[in-house]
Amino acid sequence: MDLTTVITLAIIGLFAGFASGMIGIGGGVVIVPALVYFLALSQHEAQGVSIGMLLMPVGFLAAYNYYKSGNFHFNYSVTIGITFVLGAFLGSKLSLNIDELLMKRIFGVVMLLLALKMIFSK
Repeated sequence: MDLTTVITLAIIGLFAGFASGMIGIGGGVVIVPALVYFLALSQHEAQGVSIGMLLMPVGFLAAYNYYKSGNFHFNYSVTIGITFVLGAFLGSKLSLNIDELLMKRIFGVVMLLLALKMIFSK
């Protein structure tokens, strides 16, 4: 990795971490598109990096802050975390069998629908 790549990755990580700590988004919404557009990774590579990043305890300090403020549901987090593992395994198996252009389009449509729902809901 060259210095430019390291700096780009660090900026993506800082921005995604900030967005995650602030409003609960990060991997799919920030990291995947940034890796595709700023580092020219394929959609599958970007998704792999985003999932690989989760292997580290990236959210521990943010979760601790939410816990201290009384805004943390341990049982919810554990339940989602355990089922996330199965979902991530199944989703990655399916994704790797779908053409990359179709994956980009699926990803874009999902993000667009989520954005529209958030913008126009009460």
